Amino acid sequence: MYSRAEWLVGAATAVALVVGISASSRPATASARANVLAVCADPNNMPFSNDKLEGFENKLAELVGKDLGLPVRYTWMPQRRGFVRNTLKAGRCDVIMGVPSSFELARPTNPYYRSTYVFVYRKDRHMQIRSLDDPILKRLRIGVHVIGDDYANVPPAAALAQRHIIQNVVGYTIYGDYSQPNPPARLIEAVTRGDVDVAIVWGPLAGYFVSRQPVPLVIVPVSPQIDLPFLPFVFDISMAVRRGDDSLRARLDAVLERRQPEIRRLLKEYGVPVL
Repeated sequence: MYSRAEWLVGAATAVALVVGISASSRPATASARANVLAVCADPNNMPFSNDKLEGFENKLAELVGKDLGLPVRYTWMPQRRGFVRNTLKAGRCDVIMGVPSSFELARPTNPYYRSTYVFVYRKDRHMQIRSLDDPILKRLRIGVHVIGDDYANVPPAAALAQRHIIQNVVGYTIYGDYSQPNPPARLIEAVTRGDVDVAIVWGPLAGYFVSRQPVPLVIVPVSPQIDLPFLPFVFDISMAVRRGDDSLRARLDAVLERRQPEIRRLLKEYGVPVL
């Protein structure tokens, strides 16, 4: 099973690529959840979610729950390998707020946004990076998120390796030190400090953390959107329910259609690059 970090930061072949306040430690029956929207989420995964309900997926869950007339209740678990198996499939909740629309471990809704990997670099460097084929990448320190020790499982690193750009790639674990807030932000902070010259980052992470840095940073969508033969850098994102839960999926799709303007405003508020 893949966590959202692995869905969107891991190999493209694996991804196609992460409100009652109390957490539940036991699986709930469907009847016990008839009057709540039961959501699985990571308690330390901004800008998506946290246990302070500050993420845009928290806000989206609140919006959906309000539309359906249901309070939202969370089951909290770090999004690691086994997340879907131990939450949604175990019956501890009914909805995951963000997965690739091609996700095969659950039943995705219609997509509610499309985003892209982006380049991030300091504005005062006066660079004009627009493409993975830019020759300057051969001379720069390039930061990427990684899972484990195998850089080959990361789309940016795989695309760079195809261009024989290897020695100057620096990996930052997507999991980081989970005892600290916002582990994925370490890569953006490395750009700010100058530890790396440019980062290639999943867009929602970049859009949120770039705006919180003490120096101006530039965000540029990665080009090409699909690195041939088939390595996508752009993904549609959906909510997801258990396979067979078509009734809940249909209700969520209806909410997504009704609430498109509010969802667009929410994503803009969090700096999500939307295509």
